[in-house]
Amino acid sequence: MRFLVLSDIHGDTAVLDALDDEFAAADAVLFAGDFARFNEPETGLPVLHALVKKHETLFSVLGNCDKPEFIQELERLDVSVQGDMVFRDGLVFAGSGGALRFTGTTPNERSDEELVSDLHIILEQTVEHSEHSGMWRNMILLIHQPPKDTLCDQIESGAHVGSPLLKEFIEKTQPLAVITGHIHESAAVDHIGSTLIINPGAAAEGKYAILEITADNDEWHIQNADLKTTAKEQQAQ
Repeated sequence: MRFLVLSDIHGDTAVLDALDDEFAAADAVLFAGDFARFNEPETGLPVLHALVKKHETLFSVLGNCDKPEFIQELERLDVSVQGDMVFRDGLVFAGSGGALRFTGTTPNERSDEELVSDLHIILEQTVEHSEHSGMWRNMILLIHQPPKDTLCDQIESGAHVGSPLLKEFIEKTQPLAVITGHIHESAAVDHIGSTLIINPGAAAEGKYAILEITADNDEWHIQNADLKTTAKEQQAQ
């Protein structure tokens, strides 16, 4: 199975046209939030509509530039995994939206406890239905805020600004993969234990990733994970 991995489009619908071949080759699209441009939340809806036109299977969460109530638009189009779980093809998709409080100038800044609360449904399902516990190795998490202390949460100074509680959650559940974003300068592939962590970089800057997984009986495994840049962006550089 092949996934087109995106984050941080920030209102730039034109950048999606450069990815038409990747949309066509993907089995599904994973989007880790920030539909809208900074201080222009109204730019989020055109991005959402563009994404659902590009591919029929989209899993997504909100970013910190997206208003919290924008989740209603994602739910209306049945593309949200924020605070929810979606079972498909033997995989489990779940997610957490928004980002840690920092500048206070974006509409969806939350406490660490609030971020990880979006994932409580996973632990509740484990308690209530023990037969699901083995499914977490087939789980893909979408979290806009990166977990702390990986290659995916470093700002230019080298400081790690990720979420400690999301890191703890990942260490505890060990999902197959985590898709994140938010920190534009920290596009990277890393691991927490056996879990693959991908920050594809900002799609608004022409950055994206491809994740390929393969199934062995009832268990999915990582086959490949590549960071990529659109041809247009490469030419600009």
